Amino acid sequence: MGKGGKPDGGDGFEEASRDGCEQENMAAWLLGVNTLKIQPFKLPNLGPRDVLIRLKAVGICGSDVHHFKNMRCADFVVKEPMVIGHECAGFVEEVGSEVKHLVPGDRVAVEPGINCKRCELCKQGRYNLCPEMKFFGSPPTHGCLTNQVVHPGDLCFKLPNNVSLEEGAMCEPLSVGVHACRRANVGPETNVLVMGAGPIGLVTLLAARAFEAPRIVVADVNDHRLSVAKALGAHEIVKVSTNIEEVAEEIVKIKEAMGTRVDVSFDCAGFNKTMTTALSATGSGGKVCLVGMGQRELTLPLTSAAAREVDVIGIFRYKNTWPLCLELLRSSKVDVKPLITHRFGFSQKEVEKAFETSASGGNAIKVMFNL
Repeated sequence: MGKGGKPDGGDGFEEASRDGCEQENMAAWLLGVNTLKIQPFKLPNLGPRDVLIRLKAVGICGSDVHHFKNMRCADFVVKEPMVIGHECAGFVEEVGSEVKHLVPGDRVAVEPGINCKRCELCKQGRYNLCPEMKFFGSPPTHGCLTNQVVHPGDLCFKLPNNVSLEEGAMCEPLSVGVHACRRANVGPETNVLVMGAGPIGLVTLLAARAFEAPRIVVADVNDHRLSVAKALGAHEIVKVSTNIEEVAEEIVKIKEAMGTRVDVSFDCAGFNKTMTTALSATGSGGKVCLVGMGQRELTLPLTSAAAREVDVIGIFRYKNTWPLCLELLRSSKVDVKPLITHRFGFSQKEVEKAFETSASGGNAIKVMFNL
């Protein structure tokens, strides 16, 4: 789990031991398709720059569900038992000798990826693209759906007094929206289209509002999620279908809803149809940012987009977003609480039910564990 945990020898499920003191750390292990089991998990020794965190809030992400249902997400394949999860916050229980900004008892949000800090991409500041990244719950790195983690202190951010642990865990998905808006240079003169009103589409909507986009239109196939988008501040919503033959008429509806040119489109679903719609709806000279990864490969009308100088950009995770996310939450410029629709405890039965709830869709947006 990043640095935060390691399996034992043999079957990997022995009781945890740290610094000669026996204690049991339980984690949700992904053992096979649709198979999760709470088992003991061993923590590594606390290094001088590490902190020990007792986790209290852990969210389920779409990538967790992909791993649960398919044992893979895009090109990340689960090949052996793995602890799942990467959205988390909790209490600091112990700090290493070189950690000065945190003390036991602090509440922290945890950035889940540990980069190497040595490669060219890290040195350029684009550490989210580090080829040696160890990211919670991304094979082969263990995740954070567990009682405790050991993690680098510089990736743990103290929560403002008015920000809850659940909101702290929501910094991870919110970071995706913030990074996307930064990549696309969203600002007060940028009219935004968001394709997809799932959790990532909704946090992208919230980020675009915080970045002062003057007009935001959200399109989706689901009436309930569109109603949530409207409640969260979308200026207009557009119901679309999954039929690619309907792209042309849906673009007309999107442009009517926008009432002006689309400067930036975010595809937060990642399918041929959503990306085709985004490319065609975006005005000449605008940008399309691919955020979602619904399909491993896309077939797109790039020639016509290129002829209008529509820039296509991608994002992968995020970089340097936690301080801004926490400030947006502290100042109430962003409210992620309405996104948390379901809560579960950390028992075998509730872990299974939580993943079933998240995978089934329906009215579930963000499913959160309270450990």
